Amino acid sequence: MVAMAKLISALAILLSVFTYVNGFKASGFTRGHATFYGGSDASGTLGGACGYGNLYSAGYGTRTAALSTALFNDGGSCGQCYRIICDYASDSKWCIKGASVTITATNFCPPNYDLPSNNGGWCNPPLQHFDMAQPAWEKIGIYKGGIVPVLFQRVPCKKHGGVRFAINGRDYFELVLISNVGGAAGSIKSANIKGSKTGWMAMSRNWGANWQSNAYLNGQSLSFKVTTTDGVTKLFTNIVPSNWKFGQTFSSLVQFS
Repeated sequence: MVAMAKLISALAILLSVFTYVNGFKASGFTRGHATFYGGSDASGTLGGACGYGNLYSAGYGTRTAALSTALFNDGGSCGQCYRIICDYASDSKWCIKGASVTITATNFCPPNYDLPSNNGGWCNPPLQHFDMAQPAWEKIGIYKGGIVPVLFQRVPCKKHGGVRFAINGRDYFELVLISNVGGAAGSIKSANIKGSKTGWMAMSRNWGANWQSNAYLNGQSLSFKVTTTDGVTKLFTNIVPSNWKFGQTFSSLVQFS
């Protein structure tokens, strides 16, 4: 009995390790469906409603997906990571048994109300649907299938390097793309900006992962305070030097974990 108790305790600890990553509890699995787009090299996925632009150079690669309305949250889900498994029990013909892939949300799959939800209108509300980059989709499904049932869950995001800040816009309008966000959430709840001659100022989400400020900050070094959707806040002090120009991107050494 003692040996059995120790075994149960060990299994409980092991499950805890797999379930929690730095305090983050992966969500349970939910049923949905997945299609693919963008071509075999995923070149058609570049750009997108999150604003990440060239997904190759931005560090997202080809393991990305566009989310349906039910998942996209008006851009609030940009950067989130999902583990997706093809539901082999529901479709053994087109699913690759036991295969899974982890993707990052980088785009929006719009609804098509001219088509029924079970025949072409895959991203119509309230469906939870992933339109995946083709190389990612083919990790779990057979090409000719086109659409497969999936099981998916939110998981922590693992990114290389630090968080990046791309400064666009014009005088009195800084449009900052915050990308390569790792950690448990991957998505951003709020952002603040500070010039070397100002205090902290709240930014507002403009679209996707782009956040805006309406202050005149030219000639000042810039700092950012970013809070992810799981409530973790990181400071990026003087990450942008005072001689910055619109159109430049700055990489930090700070990352969410």
